[in-house]
Order: sequence, then structure tokens, then C-alpha cells
Amino acid sequence: MASHNFPAVRALIFDLDGTLIDSKLDLVHSVNATLRQLNRPELPEEIISSYIGNGASVLVARSLGQDVNAEELDRALKFFLSYYEEHKMDNTCAYPGVLEALRELSAMPMAVLTNKPVRISVRILKALGLAKYFRAIYGGNSFATKKPDPLGVNTILREFSTQPKEAVLIGDSEVDVQTARNAGILSAIVNYGFGMHDRDAHPADLYLDRLIDIVPALTTTHS
Repeated sequence: MASHNFPAVRALIFDLDGTLIDSKLDLVHSVNATLRQLNRPELPEEIISSYIGNGASVLVARSLGQDVNAEELDRALKFFLSYYEEHKMDNTCAYPGVLEALRELSAMPMAVLTNKPVRISVRILKALGLAKYFRAIYGGNSFATKKPDPLGVNTILREFSTQPKEAVLIGDSEVDVQTARNAGILSAIVNYGFGMHDRDAHPADLYLDRLIDIVPALTTTHS
């Protein structure tokens, strides 16, 4: 449930994995397929999902461990991206209430900012019928830096002619909170995601059981 109201907010920036879409199983399967390809033991779902949020290269590198060399990592990343491209929609779906929330909020300028490669992000959003709600979709390879660097958020704010105090980043991990803080915007975190989040170290301004719960927070004025 929402714990604060954000009546001044007029632009929304969304994370993708763990926030709009439940892509965990397809990512886990793709990582384990990569590990099998390299004759390495598979990893449990909860371990792999804890690595999600910093982009494909970090996900693959952490899954392979510290003893991986640069050549093996490059080969693994290429295989992972190819395998995931083929299997990205095997199990992936929008979380319950996401479509309804985007419909309710469609009058506001909205963007997606993910550390996932942009091309595959766009394809997933189009496949799920969600892409049309966003004026901008940016991925981990859209800029020179990834989240939690504020470059992506700052770019979106300029495109939307929006001040930091008028925007909120909605995500599922501490990376998203850090990104919001670095850009000077508000932070909202969904409770259903699978990203790593130390809430004591990186508290958000708002926690949501469902994405639709942000709607009254954006439209209700302070009493």
C-alpha cells in the first residue's frame, strides 16, 4: 500500500524486470543453459535471481564466479544473449495489475529505464502489449552508463521537460532506489519483485503491494 502521496509528480519512470514484467524464470533458464554450455554446474533459481538488476553482463559474470577469464566471459555473454532472445517469452508475463495501472496513468508521460539491453526490452514490451504506453524506452546499452548512474533519468527528465521533484522512479531493487537518489527524484518500490533490496540501507519513499496502488498516491492531495 502507498504510505505517502505524490500530488506534484507528473512523470513516471519504470524499471522493467521485477517491476512491470515477471521474467525471472526465463532469465534463470537462460543463465543455466549458459552454464551447461560451459560445462559448469547449474545454480538455484534464488541465487540467479539475486544477480538480476545490473544488466546482462553482470548477471552472467556473477553466475560464472570469480575464476572466469575474459574470453570465457565474452563467450558466455554472447551465448546467454542469443539463448535469451529465443526464449524471452517462454514464461514471461506482465505482473497482475500492471496493464490496468498503465491504462489509468496513460495521460502522464511515462518511460522505461532498465539495465536490460534495449532491443530485447522493446520486443518484450511490444509482445505484452505494453510498449504503447511509454514515450521512451531505454536499456542498459542506451547510454554510456547504467543505473544507478543518473544519466538515463536525467535524459528522460530533459525529454519530458520535467523537474526532478516532479518525477518518480518505480522499481523493485536497491539499484532503482540508488538511481532515484542519484538523480534527485522520488523512489517507489514494488513488494513483489525479485531484485536485491536492503531496505534499511536504501529505503524508498513509497512501497507498493501492486502497481495499481500508485494511482491514488499520484491523484490524492495532502489533507
